[in-house]
Amino acid sequence: MKNILLINGPNLNMLGTRETDKYGSVSLSDIIDNMNKLAENMDASLRSFQSNSEGEIVDFIHQNGINCDGIIINAGAYTHTSVAIRDAILCVNKPFVEVHISNIYKREEFRQFSYLSDIAVGIIAGFGENSYYLGLRALVDFLEKIS
Repeated sequence: MKNILLINGPNLNMLGTRETDKYGSVSLSDIIDNMNKLAENMDASLRSFQSNSEGEIVDFIHQNGINCDGIIINAGAYTHTSVAIRDAILCVNKPFVEVHISNIYKREEFRQFSYLSDIAVGIIAGFGENSYYLGLRALVDFLEKIS
């Protein structure tokens, strides 16, 4: 069984109510429920975490990243600003997939840069909540190929 971390950054706790034209009407808890079901069907376990605090995300990665097989992360706004989250992921040296609900490359210029993309196994963006499910499928497939 593959052990996967699902990490969500700032403001993602507001999914379903915030800017539904960009992020849809599905809540983060609904996405997590669906991710857990999908993971179970793929013989994987999922541990999810969300924080609006950069330091809490770094701490979670440090404390849990060593014992996982891979990570799925939607770092939210920290995608474009956080060297600390990048360094935390590098510290645990686990493969990860970067996901985004919206297509960050069709948005404001500052959102088109990611501190994570160049170290990620892959990036999935622009498919709404499906970005998460595609990310899980891609990560599990990647992990099976390298094991």
